[in-house]
Amino acid sequence: MITDTEIRIKGIKALTESLGDVEADRFISLIQRKLFDYTKWRQGMDEESSIEEISKRAMAVSNKNTRQ
Repeated sequence: MITDTEIRIKGIKALTESLGDVEADRFISLIQRKLFDYTKWRQGMDEESSIEEISKRAMAVSNKNTRQ
């Protein structure tokens, strides 16, 4: 069994060989982004909103987060 450090080194090497330095860095940035915080998003929501309105708001926030 290899160490965590060895796995990281081999992983970075595989990424850079496959994607190149810039795209490998982009890939790492993408997978390290924070996940959607439902609790924070939900706090600002109107309790009287319909399920359709809530869904539209959730999709808008999700789309915004994936574009960044």
